[in-house]
Formats: sequence, structure tokens, C-alpha cells
Amino acid sequence: MKLRIASIIAIALLAGCTRKGNLEDGGIYTVRSNCPQVAIPAATGDITLFNPTGSTDASAIDVEAAITDVRDNCQDSGSEVISTATFNVVATRSDASQPRQVLLPFFDVVVQAGNKVVAKRLGSVALDFPAGSFRAQTSAQATARISRSAASLPENIREMLTRPRKVGDPDAAIDPLADPAVRDAVAKATFQHLVGFQLTADQLRYNATR
Repeated sequence: MKLRIASIIAIALLAGCTRKGNLEDGGIYTVRSNCPQVAIPAATGDITLFNPTGSTDASAIDVEAAITDVRDNCQDSGSEVISTATFNVVATRSDASQPRQVLLPFFDVVVQAGNKVVAKRLGSVALDFPAGSFRAQTSAQATARISRSAASLPENIREMLTRPRKVGDPDAAIDPLADPAVRDAVAKATFQHLVGFQLTADQLRYNATR
């Protein structure tokens, strides 16, 4: 499976464990979760099959499908953080005269720090079109396991981020993330769980330019 880093970085966040900011006495406190962000990398949430293969004319479109309704169930306990992404695949076809099954490949990857693929797996979904039906839908899921120690911030970094700062302190107005060491540690402990269609180079190019 080939994934372009540019596509991975340009992700559209769909669901995942939330991080919210709360106004408190002395500043804004943000709750960080060990759960990965679940997303679809840009240009991989749709797939188009053509007949004849190789044509990209609108009249040659055979099957079109899209990944929708991506949801995450995260178990943040034990030595591993387990992220299960569930999603639907909705497809339409141009010829409904005969019953047909279409298999579509998808990928499931874990990305660390926004640009490092640390795990990947391929799967497929089967779409069954009854005779006379132009539309089909199915559900699928993908599970990722991440070491809790890898997804947790080091204690010294946690202390730097959560240390109370009072008005008048020399560093009260300085964002801790301005420190490269802190920023790198936060990035290293941040993961994304990404799912999308496993596209050929031509299919990816079609999605990016249509």
C-alpha cells in the first residue's frame, strides 16, 4: 500500500476523542486524551470504477462509492489504547439490470506526529446490488492498537504544560508549545487513526483533479 504523506497530512477530521478548552481562574485549561483522532485522508474517501477501465469519461462511470458516517469507539484503559473506527460505504451503479457484488479495498493506518505511518493494514468491503437496484450500502470497521506509553506525555512535559502561571510571572504570556522540545514531545504523543479507500495512482489522481 502506498500512501502519500501530503495526503495523510491534509486530513479532514471526522470523529474521535474530543479535546475541549475550559475557562478557569488563571487561564484556559485543555483536556488532552490518549485516544487518536479518527479521520479520512484527503482524496481517499471516494472511489470511482470505470467501464471500460482506463477511461475517465462521465459516460464510462460504472460504480461510485463514498465512505460516510465515520465514528470512533476508543477504549482508553490498560496498557494499550484501542481505537475502533466504524463507517458506512454507500455506492451507486449505472447498470441495475443484474444482481452484482462489488468488492472495494480500503486501508487502515495509524499515523504518529502527523507524518509517520507506524502501522497499516488492508481490508475490503462487499457491496451487494439486487437486480433493479442502483444503490447499495454496507458497514465496516477497523481497529487500531496504540501503546499507552507512546500516547502519553512524559511527566516533565506534562508539568511544563500544566504549571499554573500568574499575571506578572516572566513567562506568564509565553505559550509552552513555543518551546521546540515541548512541541516535539506533544507531536510524538499524538496519533491519528485513518481509514480510506485503497486507491490506484490513477484513481487518486482522478479524485484530486475532478
